[in-house]
Amino acid sequence: MENSLRIENITKHYGALTAVDHLTLSVPSGIVFGLLGPNGAGKTTTLEIVEGLRHPDGGHVWWGDLDVFRNPDEARSRFGVQLQTSAFFELLTVKETLELFRSFYRRALPVSDLIARLDLGEKQNARVGGLSGGQRQRLALAVALINDPEVVFLDEPSAGLDPQARRNLWEVILGLKAEGRTVVLTTHYMDEAECLSDRLAIVDHGQVLDEGTPKELIQRHMPAAVVEVSRSVGVDATVSLPGVQRMEERDEVTMLISEHLEDTLVGLVNWAQQQHRTITGLTTRNATLEDVFLELTGRSLRE
Repeated sequence: MENSLRIENITKHYGALTAVDHLTLSVPSGIVFGLLGPNGAGKTTTLEIVEGLRHPDGGHVWWGDLDVFRNPDEARSRFGVQLQTSAFFELLTVKETLELFRSFYRRALPVSDLIARLDLGEKQNARVGGLSGGQRQRLALAVALINDPEVVFLDEPSAGLDPQARRNLWEVILGLKAEGRTVVLTTHYMDEAECLSDRLAIVDHGQVLDEGTPKELIQRHMPAAVVEVSRSVGVDATVSLPGVQRMEERDEVTMLISEHLEDTLVGLVNWAQQQHRTITGLTTRNATLEDVFLELTGRSLRE
């Protein structure tokens, strides 16, 4: 039987708060699966339950035929985990840290291979306390891979990284998939999720709102084109333009969600001429995963 990660009816309560509410997902093996949601949506709690770091109030998790809850030691030997925040011994060197974690497993990859793979060669003898944020993230990922895992869980792995470091991390993640490993990641970067994920789920209030490939989700929820103009132009709900399904305001931009892009653009130009307005900040684009995310989860700030 081909391995797949099956999460069925996971539930977790903290007093009156339901962090995860009968969440069910199926993740095929050998893909990158994105778990997206606003702050407080239940993503991290879900991952911690699946990884065996937190006990659920209900539900089951299987990796292939392996019951993760009944066989936690076996599951941990097959899983690699990078947490949002990793705490290491600050006085150990990078190489010593990896050797320490390698000693915890019966099966493990050579430390030298991981140092080379994560581009830590120049820092292998440096103390962990002196590493930059990006270097610590690469070390955390190396630790997650030390036991040669079948499934790798990455909780916001690129948080705080500069653009170059993020791109390097993407190459590592795609390399893991190419090796046949399953990667489950959370991220707040929609471009990252859209680029890396073969499939993804958007969750909120501990429940799955929708799942599919990035393209499927965009087609399902935002099939139209998007016209953006500066809010200073004055286009609002009182202006009727051909092809426009609805208007939204985001930051300093008015977004026109259009079924017929050409008709909307012609109508916008004609309206501007009649009103003696100058169109500024005009752009057109296809809908993105970020549009879908905001459509499903709303635009209110979450803490």
